[in-house]
Amino acid sequence: MMKTWLYLLLAIVGANGYNDQQVLVENEPVAGLLRRFNVSGRHEAQNVVSLARVYDLDVWSVSSSHIDIYWPHGTASSLPPDLEEVPHTSRSVPLAIGAGQTTSWKPEWNLTSLTNSSFHETYHHLNEVEKFMRQLEQQFPNVTKVHRIALTTEGRDVYALEISKPGASVEADGEKKKKKKKKKEGKPHPEAKLNFVIVGAQHAREWVATSTSLYLAHALALNSTEPFSLHSLLDVFNFHIIPTPNPDGYVYTWKKDRYWYKNRQVVDSHVKCRGVDMNRNWGYQWHHEPVHGPFKPTHPVDPCSHWYPGGRPFESPEVNGIANYVNTLTDLTGFLDLRSYGQMISTPYSYSCERYPKDIEDQTEAAYGAVQAIKASHGLHFESGRVCETLYEAPGNILDWMYSKEGIKYSYAVHLRDTGTWGFSLPPKYIRPVGEETSGMVRYLGKFIAAKLKRKL
Repeated sequence: MMKTWLYLLLAIVGANGYNDQQVLVENEPVAGLLRRFNVSGRHEAQNVVSLARVYDLDVWSVSSSHIDIYWPHGTASSLPPDLEEVPHTSRSVPLAIGAGQTTSWKPEWNLTSLTNSSFHETYHHLNEVEKFMRQLEQQFPNVTKVHRIALTTEGRDVYALEISKPGASVEADGEKKKKKKKKKEGKPHPEAKLNFVIVGAQHAREWVATSTSLYLAHALALNSTEPFSLHSLLDVFNFHIIPTPNPDGYVYTWKKDRYWYKNRQVVDSHVKCRGVDMNRNWGYQWHHEPVHGPFKPTHPVDPCSHWYPGGRPFESPEVNGIANYVNTLTDLTGFLDLRSYGQMISTPYSYSCERYPKDIEDQTEAAYGAVQAIKASHGLHFESGRVCETLYEAPGNILDWMYSKEGIKYSYAVHLRDTGTWGFSLPPKYIRPVGEETSGMVRYLGKFIAAKLKRKL
């Protein structure tokens, strides 16, 4: 089995340009078992995903060639009969890569440069993430403002970073933004700044999504003379970045379970389990049951399920707060839902593949260019397509809500590195390269949108 896994690992590394990545070390404390099921095409992949739903298995990654499914230590690791015949390999997931990690806390970081700052060399606890946001606001007060937009069930705040040049809508402390009548159709006002929203790790274990959103915020705030700066985009756009939309879950991944998925709210006083899948709790095409398919269950989703979408849309206070914040913004033209892992840029819809967005041509053109921009940074290949195809069908998704309810034409789900060599445990040395290639993507999308709307950038 060890030889089989090494062969598979080397094949993945060679195919994706990860020649400098390390092979996972054996004889470490084990967090669980990861099985990779090999498939031929999307149809077989969707059948495996449907079976995973039936058995409430933790799906880590989906592609046209394989599906990664995780069994935590202490749970029954035997294969369901329906999956036994699917070709697969197995490996242990070391506990050391995740829970128990330390972070190099410092009173403050050098934020005058992206290349010289030590902040982007490691992952950070929530308190350090929030301290970074405050330090960014203090160091760049003319362009950066921190907003408190939600309160979790465990009493933690959810923050948004607004990054905009003077003249954009940055209110004073304690002042509430007034709701404006929003145009869902047609082009933004020709003299208005365009708004671009970026959300980090809704799913708690996707640490690189949080670190990348912080890198983007730093790149936007820095002067244009700095290498890798995105500051010039502020001539046309205001950016709204939410690095840790799920702070309770994020803290839980540092203290208890590195691979926790949902938020941490109590869903019912009679249920021992906690948490809602935030990315199934948005109020567009929300369903209490998983997506329809050949293995559709006959009962509502178990609240203990990884897939639990909540008892109603916007039940998650984090989702509700983010939605309310975004709903105050006008002239919205760009949205990114940063995720991991899989190296994909995906367009709507998530809830069904039977319907195409009316903007699919422009969305696809921009996505193709974004893929090329990412590749130009470090040579990595990303796939593109509709998220229902690149991943799987899922109702109540943030991507569909942002596109259909908020009218954000250029809305994308972006699965960052890698394709499974490290998965959710991507080593800290890749934080900066991921930030750089994602910055290239954001720069391209900004220029593409500006050109389409005849804005000078």
